Amino acid sequence: MSAAGRVDVVLPVLDEVGALPWVLGRMPDGYRAIVVDNGSTDGSPAVAERLGATVVQEARRGFGAACWRGLTEATADLVAFMDCDGSLDPAELPRLVAALDAGDDLVLGARVAERGAWPPHARLANRWLAHQVRRRTGTDLTDLGPMRVVGRQALLALGMEDRRSGWPLEMVLRAAAAGWQVGELPVPYLRREGRSKVTGTVRGTLRAVQDMQAQLRAGVGAPAG
Repeated sequence: MSAAGRVDVVLPVLDEVGALPWVLGRMPDGYRAIVVDNGSTDGSPAVAERLGATVVQEARRGFGAACWRGLTEATADLVAFMDCDGSLDPAELPRLVAALDAGDDLVLGARVAERGAWPPHARLANRWLAHQVRRRTGTDLTDLGPMRVVGRQALLALGMEDRRSGWPLEMVLRAAAAGWQVGELPVPYLRREGRSKVTGTVRGTLRAVQDMQAQLRAGVGAPAG
């Protein structure tokens, strides 16, 4: 089946005007880009519209809030999520979609970072969280990467609640608890445009880890008994 009409790509955006042309220019044919503007002041929404993206606004700050807004705007059978800072290449998405078609219910892109793309404090935090997920769910995930593809209706049915940085972890925990087959494929992780609002600083990384720890404490995806 053609990808046309099958895949909507949700792109949370907060002041990413420098990365938008490259990201949107790399979008595969038939994949609709949904840019969710989360309070940009650099003209990102206008640039995204000019480049052909569907643009919606989310006033509530937070990665999860932007992702949820994009999910509710999506209409395609499949929905993809990825950062819009130039660190991830949309051209990799068809490989993840193929894995979904082959039997996985949720497919994540495991980041293979070029030199300088992934700050050490963020890499270590991700490694620890991935270990916690493996221990809790029995999945083989090595990364909680932001690039992922999933069935839209299935994701809506998971009952996602986090609207902050815990969103990526909550999705995996809820998917595992629901008995989904969760897979991952390696994807290049490039130097982003500008500095990350989350992992670019130790403080931002700690805040994201706290959000994710809240998901672990909540017991989502924990083994029964």
